Amino acid sequence: MPQPLASLSAEDALVAVMVAVSVSDERIRTAELVAIERMVNHMPVFAAYDIDRIRRVAKTVYSLFEEEDGLDALFGLVRDALPGKFFETAYALACDVAAADGTIREGELRLLEEIRHELNIDRLHAAAIEWGARVRHLTL
Repeated sequence: MPQPLASLSAEDALVAVMVAVSVSDERIRTAELVAIERMVNHMPVFAAYDIDRIRRVAKTVYSLFEEEDGLDALFGLVRDALPGKFFETAYALACDVAAADGTIREGELRLLEEIRHELNIDRLHAAAIEWGARVRHLTL
């Protein structure tokens, strides 16, 4: 297994937020992993990103979640690595991962609330982002 990262690039920070949402309900679902990979493969913000780093970022998130203050440490790493103009992007990606399997669970809701707070996402903007994620992931 790859070693955890001591610091994150901006792209790593976005991936870390997505992975954190995926593991927040203590079960990583295939739909969530596929959503993360799809976003990394297709979104312009990840154009220069080495997809092989996802495993190291995931290991970092898993390690932090095992620590008592790991979530605070994760948010510190994310804020240090990610320019503020990408905080809403991080929240949008988190919402897409949470909605990817068609059900947003309690752990995911709590983490999304924490992300809104930690990244200072305006409540009106958050509602619009959440609505967009919900409608993108509806099924017939």
